Amino acid sequence: MHAFDVLGDPVRRRILELLADGEQTSGAVTDVIRAQFGISQPAVSQHLRVLRDSGFASVRAEGTHRFYTVEPAPLREVDAWLDRFRWFWEQRLDALGTELARGRRARRTRASGALAKPAGFRTDPGRTDPPTERT
Repeated sequence: MHAFDVLGDPVRRRILELLADGEQTSGAVTDVIRAQFGISQPAVSQHLRVLRDSGFASVRAEGTHRFYTVEPAPLREVDAWLDRFRWFWEQRLDALGTELARGRRARRTRASGALAKPAGFRTDPGRTDPPTERT
């Protein structure tokens, strides 16, 4: 099965997210998946099997418990494939970072200027009456 066929299923993606937090028993994974997706225990077991058979997860037995863990190798292969397309979003993320920095800089500038004269007040040179609030 192709990696994107495996990752294309939201249940399997969620299982991998759970396993990314550390080793999990099949029972713990099943409880979360059943609650979130409303599928049966055998259906969850089938998804775990697909992940195991495709190399995305491994299992170890300890008594009657089965412990699943994520396997990084197939994810590295997916990452390598995505690397060819990363520039599409990296340019946009870089631009977003620049805009966020400009916004922070503008807020700091406004905040430091606010100490000199209260925000929302107008002072006109040559006027003798007190400043009035802007509307």
